[in-house]
Amino acid sequence: MPVSPSENIDLLAVSQRVHELGEWFHNLDLHGVPTAPNHFLGNFPTIKWQKICRDIPEDLQGASVLDIGCNGGFYSVEMKRRGAGRVLAVDIDDRYLNQARFAAQTLGLQIEFEKLSVYEIDSIAEQFDYVLFMGVFYHLRYPLLALDRVVKKVSGKLIFQTMIRGSKKAAQWEKDYSFWTTEIFNSPEFPAMYFIEGSYSGDATNWWVPNRNAVESMLRSSGLQILGHPEEETWICEPSHTQRHGRFIVDLEIAGELRPEEGNNRE
Repeated sequence: MPVSPSENIDLLAVSQRVHELGEWFHNLDLHGVPTAPNHFLGNFPTIKWQKICRDIPEDLQGASVLDIGCNGGFYSVEMKRRGAGRVLAVDIDDRYLNQARFAAQTLGLQIEFEKLSVYEIDSIAEQFDYVLFMGVFYHLRYPLLALDRVVKKVSGKLIFQTMIRGSKKAAQWEKDYSFWTTEIFNSPEFPAMYFIEGSYSGDATNWWVPNRNAVESMLRSSGLQILGHPEEETWICEPSHTQRHGRFIVDLEIAGELRPEEGNNRE
C-alpha cells in the first residue's frame, strides 16, 4: 500500500538517495522531493501523462501491466496508483532500474522489476492487460522487430510512444504503386524513418526516428488497431490481426513463412 502522508518521511535522506542514484530522466515526486527538477523538457513525463491518462481508465483494479523500458518508473507508478494488480517493469539499464525500485519503495508501491531487453520479452510467458512501450522505439537498432515482439505480450491495450520528426500530418496512401511511381517518395507525409548514423541530441542510441505516418503504418502492419492519439507522440492500440493461422507475425517472418500481403495488412 502507498505510504500515508502522515507517516514520518526523512526527506533529507530521500533527497540524498535521489542524488546518489545518478541523473534521472523521469521527474517523479517522492513526497515532495523531485527527481529531475531541471529536466530540459520541463516536468517530464507528467506533461505527457496529463494528456495520455485521459485515455486510460481511472480504475484499473486487478489489471496486469507490463512497462517495457520503464526508466525511472514514472508510468509504472501511475498505473499502480490507478489500482492495477500486477505491474512488471523491465529495463536494460541498471541505473534506471535502481531509480525505479527506489521510487516504488519510497512511495510504498508493490511493483516488480526485472532487467530485460525488449528483444528478450518472449521470455515472459504471459500476456498483459496493458503494455506500455514508451520512449524506447527510437533507441532501437531493430525497432520493427521489437514492436512485433512486444505485440505478443498485449492482451488488452498497447500504449506506444516514440519521438517523431518530419511531417506530423496524417495522410492516406494506396495499397500499391507502380515501380515507375517515384514522386510519392518526395512527399514529406510518405511514411519514413530517419536513420541516425552518429548521434542526435547527444545520444548515440537514437537510431531511428519516424514521422507520424511511419508510426501509424508500422502499428497497423504489426496487427494493431489504433484507438486513440492522445498527444502527438503517443498512440493507444489494441490487437486486431496480430496472428495468422494461430501464429504471430514475427514468428512467421523469422520462419520465412509470412506472406507479403499478410505482413502488409492486405487481408
